[in-house]
Amino acid sequence: MGSRRGAATERRRTKPAVIGSVAAVVVAGAGFGAYAMYGGGADGEDTARTKSAAAEEKAKSGPLTAAEVTSTAQRFLTAWQRGDVSGAAAATDDAAAAKALLTGYTKDARVKDATFTAGTPAGEKVPFSVKATVAYEKATEPLAYDSALTVVRRDGDGEPRVDWHAAVVHPELRDGDKLVTGKAGDPPVKALDRDGAEITAAKYPSLGTVLDGLRDKYGKKAGGTPGVELRVVRGEAAGDGKGSKESGAGEVADKTLLELSKGTPGTLKTTLDPALQAAAEKQVDGKKGASVVLLRASTGEVLAVANGGHGFNTAFLGSLAPGSTMKVITASMLLEKDLASVNEKHPCPKFFSYGGWKFQNDDKFEIKDGTFKASFARSCNTAFISQAPELKDDDLTRQAKEVFGLSMNNWSVGVSTFDGRVPVESKAQMAASLIGQGGVRMNPLNMASVSATVKSGSFHQPYLVAPSVDGRALATASRTMSGETLGALRELMSYTAASGTAAEAMAGVSGDVGAKTGSAEVDGQEKPNGWFTAYRGDLAAAGVVQQGGHGGDTAGPMVAALLKAGG
Repeated sequence: MGSRRGAATERRRTKPAVIGSVAAVVVAGAGFGAYAMYGGGADGEDTARTKSAAAEEKAKSGPLTAAEVTSTAQRFLTAWQRGDVSGAAAATDDAAAAKALLTGYTKDARVKDATFTAGTPAGEKVPFSVKATVAYEKATEPLAYDSALTVVRRDGDGEPRVDWHAAVVHPELRDGDKLVTGKAGDPPVKALDRDGAEITAAKYPSLGTVLDGLRDKYGKKAGGTPGVELRVVRGEAAGDGKGSKESGAGEVADKTLLELSKGTPGTLKTTLDPALQAAAEKQVDGKKGASVVLLRASTGEVLAVANGGHGFNTAFLGSLAPGSTMKVITASMLLEKDLASVNEKHPCPKFFSYGGWKFQNDDKFEIKDGTFKASFARSCNTAFISQAPELKDDDLTRQAKEVFGLSMNNWSVGVSTFDGRVPVESKAQMAASLIGQGGVRMNPLNMASVSATVKSGSFHQPYLVAPSVDGRALATASRTMSGETLGALRELMSYTAASGTAAEAMAGVSGDVGAKTGSAEVDGQEKPNGWFTAYRGDLAAAGVVQQGGHGGDTAGPMVAALLKAGG
């Protein structure tokens, strides 16, 4: 089922992780000397002032000087390289967490003979490279990677210290994770596409996290044998680093960093289509905030999934406000409740106030004497908000669950997913939910499923691995829309694809088509997230471009290209 384990990064929750007998540290670059120090293991002491002494003096403040940055980085790296874990930890702003992780670097990760080379500082950030050896029983392998640290003023006394996060030790670590070398907990998996060809991250770069998830789920079931490896073991706090624990996003799989001896992989067939996956990779290439999913509407099979930023599977695990693409669900509810009818007049004023909030349309437009079809196609916010006084607080939540299978935390896709969230809210927040803001959260997998439900007439839970592989049960929705409501909803989406905000992106996409655009405002972003969901024939797709702007201009072309590629 879609995993609900907390995913937010919590700065102060770390677990033991890290290095072996450290041999030599080289600290080079502007302001640094070169050092070669050996042996060690002796405890270090924090040379900072005692609390009582610090209280008598004024705390340091102001921007860090170049000398403070270089000397703090030098102190940390030099102590770390010689095995002085306490001394290195004392150079950070969270000595307890740092000591635990640095101790594990040797004890659990089995890293030894490490050399650290610092680069030229860029402001408060100091990059450094690591060359070391990982040894487990008779197996050894060289380890090399780049990392970075940032120097900040410590709270209270203003002393310069390394801003402690697990990523300082290794960039793949999130706070709460640890590094472990040993026999792999899960055997490797040879994932196959629907045609039987092997799926690799080299061939499809954005599938790295998906492959990790498949191994996490099916490694022990696919018939392989484990090898020995250095891997990131995710802690309870691990996630996307953007507060996804609060929003309910799914867990992140463990990650292999280095193989010391190879295991024997088991084979696992997926539903991915190689041609469509290649097309999806092309659409997100170079677009860090872009994610897209393509489904077979009649079955729920995932044919393609791609993310422009390869470090997190936003397409499956993202938890983002979907903006006006949510109006597909809201419209189905209004149609069922006879609060709207496709070709009847429907209010679309410039403004509408509810629950103490004043809502408006993009550029404050209005449609005088317009129909609900016109309001849907142009994405009129007030046409939906104006119906809030007629609704109960849980109406939208029930519609999302009962008809579209969302927000129930029970999808069983084959890897971890976030299955949408439509909480029961009241007053202004309830009204905002009607247009995909407020507490509503979705990802491209969820919104592709919404279009698939409209096209097929009923909810089919998306899946990447067929349920017949392991006998698992797929999620179901408790009811379907009436034929009249379904026909009206298809008419709305078809008209939007032909003559509404989705028309430009869908130009040239022939056949039985429907679409809806969306833009979701996010606090702190100059541009909204652009959303697009659509169907063509038996294909349904959705995409998002974070900080992209209007969905029709950003996510729309990606989705349309995939629908065309599907033939």
